[in-house]
Amino acid sequence: MPRLIRTALAATALLSSAPAWAEEIWVTNEKDNTISVIDTATLEVTRTIPTGERPRGITFSKDYSKVYICASDSDTVQVMDPESGEILHNLPSGEDPEQFVLAPDDRHLYIANENDAVTTVVDTETRTVVAQIDVGIEPEGMAISPDGKVAITTSETTNMAHWIDTATHELFANTLVDSRPRHAEFAKDGTELWVSAEIGGTVTVFSAADQTELAKIHFEIKGVHPDRIQPVGFEFTDDEKTAFVALGPANHVAVINAETYEVEDYILVGRRVWHMAFNADKSLLFTTNGVSGDVTVIDVKSREPIKTIKVGRFPWGAALRP
Repeated sequence: MPRLIRTALAATALLSSAPAWAEEIWVTNEKDNTISVIDTATLEVTRTIPTGERPRGITFSKDYSKVYICASDSDTVQVMDPESGEILHNLPSGEDPEQFVLAPDDRHLYIANENDAVTTVVDTETRTVVAQIDVGIEPEGMAISPDGKVAITTSETTNMAHWIDTATHELFANTLVDSRPRHAEFAKDGTELWVSAEIGGTVTVFSAADQTELAKIHFEIKGVHPDRIQPVGFEFTDDEKTAFVALGPANHVAVINAETYEVEDYILVGRRVWHMAFNADKSLLFTTNGVSGDVTVIDVKSREPIKTIKVGRFPWGAALRP
C-alpha cells in the first residue's frame, strides 16, 4: 500500500476514534467552590472542576472557547479553558460580582457588584475596566438587549431596574419593581424586559421602548405558603411563547404563557430552585436546586421532571456548552 494512502487511512482512523465534544450543562456550586459538568445525553456528572470562592454567575464566550465565572467571594471574574478546566486568568470585576452578561460583541462583560452598588464594564480582551456605573443598592441581575444598546441592572434593596445606555455608560431610566428584584431578561427581539422580584413574589414585564409596565405576573401554588413563592431565574423557549420561572423555596418551576402572561402550570423540582439552562434543542430544562444540592431535569414537552442529578453543595448558576 502506498505510504500516502496509509497515512491518510491512519489519520481517518484517529479522527473517527477521537471522542466527540459532548453537549454539557455547567453548574456552579457556591458552597463547594466547584463546577459540576453534566453530559446532556447520559444525564450524569462527568467532571467536577475547582473554581474561586463562591462561584455564582456563569457564561460562555460566543465560540465556547472560554467560560466566565463570577467568583463572588474572590472578588473576581475567572476565565477558564473549558477543555482543560484550567483558569487562564482573572478579570477585574469590582467587589462581590454576582451576575453578569456578555454583550453581543462577545467582548464586554457587564457585571453587577453587590457590595459596591455599581455595574462594572470590563473589556475581556484588554482585561481592563471600561466603566463603573452607579446603580441602586445591592445590584444583582444583569441583562443586555439583543442589539447591545441597552444594559439592565436590578438592585435588590432599591427595588429598581436601572436602564443603561451602553454607548455613554449612563442611566437613562429607573423603573420600580416589587421587592428584591433578582433576574432580568429581554424578550421578543428586545421589545420587552422581564424582571423577577423574589420577595415581592412577582414577575414584571416592561416595554423596552418607553419603560412602561405591560404586565405583572403573580403565582399561587396549592399547599405552598405565599411567602415561599420567590421567583428568581427564568428562561424562554426559542419561540419566546413560553417562559419557565424558578420559584425558589416554593420548590416549583412556573410555566408562563409569554403572550397572555398567564401561568399555565407548575412543576415540582428540588429544594430552593435558583436558575435554569436548556440543552441545545431545548427539549430538556436543567434546574439548579440550592438546598437539596441537585439538578432536576425537566422534559419540556410533557412538563414533567424525569431525573434528579446530584451535584455539589448549593448549586446556583447554569450554562449550556453545546
